[in-house]
Amino acid sequence: MATTAGAEPEEEIPNPFERLQPNGADKGNGAVLHPNGTGSEATDFVSGGAQESATDDGDTSEDYDDMQLDPQTMVANSRKSMDEAYRPAGRPYSSQGESKKRRESEPVSDFMLQKRNSIQIRLEKTDRKGRYVLLADDPEIKEILRKGIERQEDEAGSKKSRRRFRDLVFTRQFTTFDRQNQSASQSAFFGFFTLFWIAMVLLFVQVAMHNYRDYGSILGTNQIAKMMFSHDLLVLGLTDGVMCATCAVTMFLQILVRRGWLHWEKGGWVVQNIWQSAYLGAIVGWTYFREWPWTHTIFVVLHGLVFLMKQHSYAFYNGYLSGVYRRRAALERKLKQLEQTEPIASPPSSPVATRQSPTDYTTSADRRGSWANGTNGTAAKQRPSMAHRTGTNFSKETSNVATIAKAIENGSPIDADEMSTFSSIIQAEITDLSRELQGKATSPSNSYPHNLTLFNFFDYICMPTLVYELEYPRQEFINWWYVAEKMTATFGVLCVMMVISQAFIYPPVAKTVAMKQAGMPIDARWREFPFIVSDMLFPLLIEQLLTWYLIWECILNVLAELTRFADRGFYGDWWNSVTWDQYARDWNRPVHNFLLRHVYHSSISTFHLSRNAATFVTFLLSALVHEMCMAVMFKKVRGYLFWMQLGQMPLVMFSRSKLMRDRRVLGNVIFWVGLFVGPSFLTALYLVI
Repeated sequence: MATTAGAEPEEEIPNPFERLQPNGADKGNGAVLHPNGTGSEATDFVSGGAQESATDDGDTSEDYDDMQLDPQTMVANSRKSMDEAYRPAGRPYSSQGESKKRRESEPVSDFMLQKRNSIQIRLEKTDRKGRYVLLADDPEIKEILRKGIERQEDEAGSKKSRRRFRDLVFTRQFTTFDRQNQSASQSAFFGFFTLFWIAMVLLFVQVAMHNYRDYGSILGTNQIAKMMFSHDLLVLGLTDGVMCATCAVTMFLQILVRRGWLHWEKGGWVVQNIWQSAYLGAIVGWTYFREWPWTHTIFVVLHGLVFLMKQHSYAFYNGYLSGVYRRRAALERKLKQLEQTEPIASPPSSPVATRQSPTDYTTSADRRGSWANGTNGTAAKQRPSMAHRTGTNFSKETSNVATIAKAIENGSPIDADEMSTFSSIIQAEITDLSRELQGKATSPSNSYPHNLTLFNFFDYICMPTLVYELEYPRQEFINWWYVAEKMTATFGVLCVMMVISQAFIYPPVAKTVAMKQAGMPIDARWREFPFIVSDMLFPLLIEQLLTWYLIWECILNVLAELTRFADRGFYGDWWNSVTWDQYARDWNRPVHNFLLRHVYHSSISTFHLSRNAATFVTFLLSALVHEMCMAVMFKKVRGYLFWMQLGQMPLVMFSRSKLMRDRRVLGNVIFWVGLFVGPSFLTALYLVI
């Protein structure tokens, strides 16, 4: 308990092991005192028969460093001013005014005169000026201080939660364009959605009629369909199956980590990253070896990246939990060792009890000073870290639990009260770690390490999410009519995309390739560049919209229904974006969530990067992956998409400037112009140069 200096109290986390001393000395229960105090816990100080009281108006102040305090000090009537929550059971609370009235109106018995409310205490200086440690041997004040410690720890824990692995909230929801989404069906723009699909159907019918008249087939010359279905289709399917099956290597690595054959923090994560690099390299190399067309290549590479991100999330989350599991096991051993320790006898509460000199308590004083700083020897403000959540080397750790563990390991004398306090602290840490291992799982069978099974792993692999959790919200059953509806939509959209590609995209692409093969000079091709861009503007925009709808509305919903995955927030209203970072967050929520947890937040917590630096690293990684996809598709590295994607960062800064503030329409116009022109401009660059 502490009196406070000035108008604003300074938060203190009391040290529950103040009395833990070498050589078995008892230091009592301590609390820090501040000068210039007007607190309510200690109202009067009596020293040598003279009383020094803190003024109510704060006009005068006391400097305890200049005062000569009697080591055997009596805090008089202090219990009358204590908060009722701290008062031991059976002692009614009354204010000083009520006590005065009762003394004036009621007769005073000899027993009441003999039973004086006072506490035997000691005051000791700390290494900070004006701060003292209050030591008391009274059994009741010990209980009061213990309750105060517990309450302050609870309040501190509620204000600032323990550092955990980055949490993502999964909830039951539908996609925006899903017919099960009531808000979408009641939207004021519902008719535009209907109009879009009517236009797509009419466009499909028109092109099919012309193709049938000119070529005798609704697909025309049918180059796109032949390229997709006549080359290595069986090998493509086998390749996809092998990619999925080899993901199990990640699960077996986690089993090795769980059994202690591989330490995640020392070398396990390195092995995992080596495997991921080999996995991606094998996929890219296989596409070059087979000399597949761009349709096969981009399918395999993108699906391989999906499997890669799933493995990374599974490995690093379970790797983190393995450290939590090992720490909990180590603390359970310490708790068992503490329970087997024989407590020492508590010293008497006599005012003249023999005490050792302060020089004998150097280690304890250091601990008290560290605890007073609230960090137990570390800097007051540090970047959040998860090291203490997974560490088992208590000798190098500076947390409070580690201090207790070191005291137990060194065989320091501990009395019964300290043993009870230390046991509570260790048990609280074990409980917190158990909650971490439970995660979002509602059943113990899904908590770590029970989740390390083939069924759990491949169930996660099939789910439409890239972020691993121990448990996800699930639907009660599978609606097979809904699956049939989305599958029909999938094949329907594919047909529309093939017809548009064949009619409007294939001709300008073939013309550009023919110009390069004919040896046309670069300046002549540049003169054709604007026309190539304009020819592909509308068809590429439609293909981009249909591709997005095919994957994020049709395919992901099919997977969600088959796995009963209830959180279907696969995208937001990206079409209303006014900045490029808003578009990056909303158009592909699964990838955004992965980058948020495993790139952005991991960069901050692991490499201690600033937010701006972590944002740059996230954009850089995304740009590199996108450029890799363009390289395997066009079989050459140009860097156009890489630099244009990095160029989004200055655009984001510009959109947040005063010039663009509150200009949502202008921001949305800039966004749509970029989305409209960008794909055709980039495609033309890769084709012409």
